[in-house]
Amino acid sequence: MSAELRDATVHDLDAIMAIEESEFTSDAWSRTMMREEIRSRHTRYLVAEDAGKLVGYAGLLCPVGAHEGDVQTIAVLASARRTGLGRRLLRALVAAAAERGAREVFLEVRADNPAAQSLYRSEGFEEIGVRPAYYQPDNVDALVMRAPIAAPRQESP
Repeated sequence: MSAELRDATVHDLDAIMAIEESEFTSDAWSRTMMREEIRSRHTRYLVAEDAGKLVGYAGLLCPVGAHEGDVQTIAVLASARRTGLGRRLLRALVAAAAERGAREVFLEVRADNPAAQSLYRSEGFEEIGVRPAYYQPDNVDALVMRAPIAAPRQESP
């Protein structure tokens, strides 16, 4: 898949919400919430576009100068899964957190989503806790994961 990543805008909201509602059927965010997330100066939302169609998106909460970032969401349409797109989105969010000064990134993942857990572990995330019954109305636990961000290398004079 040759999807191109770019910054999300409110003009992408309809397509983002279509993905949100198809991928998170029981606990999708509201349109208002998603719009505010995209507009916030403390977040960075990306979309993946393939042949003019949005096939995924991802969001990071990380105010400039913060020591930590939080992956808010990553969603990829079923038709675009297993192509490396989720990994590309995750890496782009971690890079954005580093650019904003973060030294570590956190995320929550559903305990019943082993594919996402495997991706996160392969990218250096480790489980640091559990939030019982975090995902409602499904009553599913969230695994809290953390990954350090390597300090930028200093050039020698």
